[in-house]
Amino acid sequence: MSLMRFFVEEFVEVIEWREQDRDTILWKFPDRDANIKYGANLTVRESQTALFLNEGEFADDFEPGRYELLTENMPLLTSLKNWDKGFKSPFLCDVYFFSSKTFTDLKWGTTNPIILRDPEFKQVRVKAHGTYFIKVKDPKLFFTNYAGTKGQVKIGEIEASLRDIIAPKFAEALAETEVSVLDMVKSYSEIGYKVAPILQMDLDPFGIELVKFQVSSVSLPKEVEEFYDKMTNMNMVDDMNKFQQFQTAQAMEKAAENPSGGASDGIGMGMGFGMAKMMAEQQTPQPSPVPQQPNIAPTGDAAKATTREEIMDTLKQLGELKTAGVLSDEEFEAKKKELLARL
Repeated sequence: MSLMRFFVEEFVEVIEWREQDRDTILWKFPDRDANIKYGANLTVRESQTALFLNEGEFADDFEPGRYELLTENMPLLTSLKNWDKGFKSPFLCDVYFFSSKTFTDLKWGTTNPIILRDPEFKQVRVKAHGTYFIKVKDPKLFFTNYAGTKGQVKIGEIEASLRDIIAPKFAEALAETEVSVLDMVKSYSEIGYKVAPILQMDLDPFGIELVKFQVSSVSLPKEVEEFYDKMTNMNMVDDMNKFQQFQTAQAMEKAAENPSGGASDGIGMGMGFGMAKMMAEQQTPQPSPVPQQPNIAPTGDAAKATTREEIMDTLKQLGELKTAGVLSDEEFEAKKKELLARL
């Protein structure tokens, strides 16, 4: 080994972190167990903090600037090394750099729906997504309680770690707002302000500051949205017969959108005739009953069977609405009693 190579490998004279990407939040200076030369140059750039560890114990930390590593600007390390007696030999020390910038546009979301009491609909399940900003406010806490001795930490690791923390805190804040899902869009900022301090309490032990928390969307699960659509449609009509007509019209539209064969055509035509008959019966005054001729039209059980099927189908749909929490038990029982009286 040449003398020059010996000095290059044995003594570190320049310590700095040239960031290669925007995703690294902690980076250990790769000294390869080499000694740092007394008087070496340390450069800490803007949005960086450098922290020295001596045998696993915190020593000095440095804010942005250029430093010559002498006893005057390393008081803690000087004390740990007993340099106050004038010792100026090379020394071994771990150097960690922290990014102090704000990391933006981090994503959060609820994996499973959150069950809430709603002032309008009594009980609902919602999903939510949004963004948040964080930064390291205490490098020592972050190192001790999160990073440990890892040589590098990416912001994606923290984003993944916080995912399971944010969702329950969001649910807690959302419950406190007592805002109906119908008014939630105009309350995104209010919800964000409520979540931020609750979430910050969980981040404080890790030395992380929550700079901003934003709600981007709150939505209902697909099946719940379908139930609410049905409920809205029911509220638009004044009796169950019209609701039956609407349901039949919806089925006709779906059949028309998928003309895949004779079976669907037959179903569409059958529902069309049924719809026309139901509408005619509702809109045209009915004549006085006339004795029917034998074998001209189905009577008795045959005629009653069609009505029974319609009523049972409606009862099934109402049962689904009750299960989803759209209808209360009292509302369901009232509709059920009305329909069963027709059998």
